[in-house]
Amino acid sequence: MTKLQWAVIAGALALFLVLYLGCDRKPEDIASLETSRALSVESTDINLVIQEAKAALEPAQATLISGLEQDLESSLEDSIRVGLYKELSGEWYQLQRFSIAGYYAQQVAEVENNEGAWSIAGTTYSICTQRTDEERIKSFCSKRAIQAFENAISLNPENLANRVNLALTYTNNPPEDNPMKGVLMLRELNQEQPDNVLVLNALGRLSIRTGQFENAIKRLGAALEADPQNATTICLLAQAYEGAGNAEQANAYAEQCRQLRQ
Repeated sequence: MTKLQWAVIAGALALFLVLYLGCDRKPEDIASLETSRALSVESTDINLVIQEAKAALEPAQATLISGLEQDLESSLEDSIRVGLYKELSGEWYQLQRFSIAGYYAQQVAEVENNEGAWSIAGTTYSICTQRTDEERIKSFCSKRAIQAFENAISLNPENLANRVNLALTYTNNPPEDNPMKGVLMLRELNQEQPDNVLVLNALGRLSIRTGQFENAIKRLGAALEADPQNATTICLLAQAYEGAGNAEQANAYAEQCRQLRQ
């Protein structure tokens, strides 16, 4: 990706959305083995996805992507390859092929192996889960997002954003054997840090999504007390009051939201 595109996605970490697994710390070799097993049962082949996407490109787009791929094949230096991975991720992101953008962001993370790179990979895959209706792609992106956020958490367990985003990934694509996993992860975080605005906003957003508007107002009201100028909280309150049928409050918060977003 370009520096601007990576900055945009990095900024989205604070509001991606689109929750924390109280995961045990595992030895690196065991974690790698588990990752390999998970990827071996993925629902789709990323190479096939790339081929299908390339077939739908305009000639100029196809030429640009092909040129970057050729440069990548001929390059042996990690620093150059990382730059090309970022460019490819950025181009596919602009084309709204988020599964492919996530794949190349993951290649960056595997080389750099730092929290920021894994967070960007996880966020890109998470955007994919929100923007696609194709189940095989959604499943592919969900599994990869989970792995990326878990890697980011292992590198910096204290960064709450990655833990929230992991839980939100589970709420966006709940496991069949544990559909409440993401919700329970959020609640656990809320018990650990009851006044954390990021967690309260996530819970409020989830309540809005499920039609629990009064509960959303309660959660978001607590978030607003902790941070009265938080734009995300105020904008979500507009939605919550609208859903609850309180037009006066909804309009008031919607106006505040517009002012803060300008």
